[in-house]
Amino acid sequence: MSGNLSVWLTPLWMLSIGVTCGMAMLLVLYGVLWIVSRRAAAAVLRAVRESILLPVSYLAIAFVVLCVLVPAAQIAQFGPVLESLRRLPYVTPIHEVVAVPAQTDDMELPLSFRADDLHSYTLSSDQDLIIAIEPGKALSAPLLAIDGNEPYKWTPGGIRERRFNGDVEKIYVTNLSDAPTTLTVDLERTVPIPQVRHIPIIAAAVIGLFLTYLFVNWRMPRLSAVALATTKECSSQPLYLLMLFGGIVALFIFIILPYNTFGEDVKILKDSGLTTIMVASILIGVWSASVSVAEEIEGRTALTVLSKPISRAQFVLGKFLGIIWPVLLMYIILGAVLLLTVSYKVVYDARETTNPDPTWQDCYGEMIGTVPGLALAFMETIVMTAISVAISTRLSMMPNLIVCGSIYVLGHLIPPIVQSSAGENEFVAFVGRLSAIIVPVLDHFNIQAAVAGGVAVPWVYLGWALVYCLMYTAAMMLLALVLFEDRDLA
Repeated sequence: MSGNLSVWLTPLWMLSIGVTCGMAMLLVLYGVLWIVSRRAAAAVLRAVRESILLPVSYLAIAFVVLCVLVPAAQIAQFGPVLESLRRLPYVTPIHEVVAVPAQTDDMELPLSFRADDLHSYTLSSDQDLIIAIEPGKALSAPLLAIDGNEPYKWTPGGIRERRFNGDVEKIYVTNLSDAPTTLTVDLERTVPIPQVRHIPIIAAAVIGLFLTYLFVNWRMPRLSAVALATTKECSSQPLYLLMLFGGIVALFIFIILPYNTFGEDVKILKDSGLTTIMVASILIGVWSASVSVAEEIEGRTALTVLSKPISRAQFVLGKFLGIIWPVLLMYIILGAVLLLTVSYKVVYDARETTNPDPTWQDCYGEMIGTVPGLALAFMETIVMTAISVAISTRLSMMPNLIVCGSIYVLGHLIPPIVQSSAGENEFVAFVGRLSAIIVPVLDHFNIQAAVAGGVAVPWVYLGWALVYCLMYTAAMMLLALVLFEDRDLA
């Protein structure tokens, strides 16, 4: 039992190290601010207590407790983790392109690396080359020979040996041909525990969340005041609490549900969990926009707010931001629960199907592979919330829900419509392309199948999806401002 606990809890412990580092850095920044300006420090503390940063802080403290109290000797080898973190800045990839003249003996290349850090390497050239690690050993004791027709590539578990050992300070290249050539060296390096690469990213995400909220609160106080009131209104709704606790219960139930997939239950759990979180969050975003914007306009509450020194643009943008903050809080809480259930599900399935016991690296791989799906689902929620806010400036709750529901369905159907109409009906193809411009292509954010299958999601894809999300959200906010500008509130 303790062994199984160590296996599925170790990935969460690795995650908690990143959260602990982020919180420690925030405490250092707050201490510096307290020394410089007591008034500013008090304002920051007040902003944290009144916003979603307070429950986020409680969740972060839980991870800090997990990091500190769980005995490191039983969770993982603490020494290799510290060594990996220390070595992390020194294991960047190496890419060198060197011109090697003809009839050259023992040309020195000052490449410095540790052989144990090698994750893979590739040596390629147009001519046959001989690589040695000592001068004068090219012919008597060559380290490896490069075929001019095929790159020499080593990967762990491949048919070729690593050949390099110990600390390498330089290598020597010999070109016996009568033609000059170019040697391309690509070294991919890693640390003993590669999972520590995510620790700085997690710490940066924690710091970025707090600093982003505080920066918006500092630079846009009137907008932030509207956003804060909207956040409190949204998070106090019974529907919000129902969706939050219902999502937590559903994620835990997914662990014990029999999917009858012959050992692939983890994939179904990840897909079901991502869909549950996304649908619940979109429903909260659309519902809150209808309640907070449409009902305030119809109930003349917006007129009272705008009688104060708050512009219409600040009102609309503040409403949108005030809805996004509690939605983000829901993603953080439910996302943490989903990561926990995914890590535990790997061990649970192995026990139920009598498969070999998994390692903590297996649990970590399944768990961390779910994060891109959460990020893309949050982007989709932002887009749908922006659409709902724009519609709420003119329509009441029920029409808003119907229109947003139709857009959600159509947004996922646009790519199949465009692909199926290619080369057949020109009118249908034109309508499909036109819809792809007007209606958001939500299928860009739908990668549940890839996440469930363990396919790595490139950073480039996440970056372009974020650009699309921001551009479409900005367009919807501009539309909302245009629709709200001449709205008669009296």
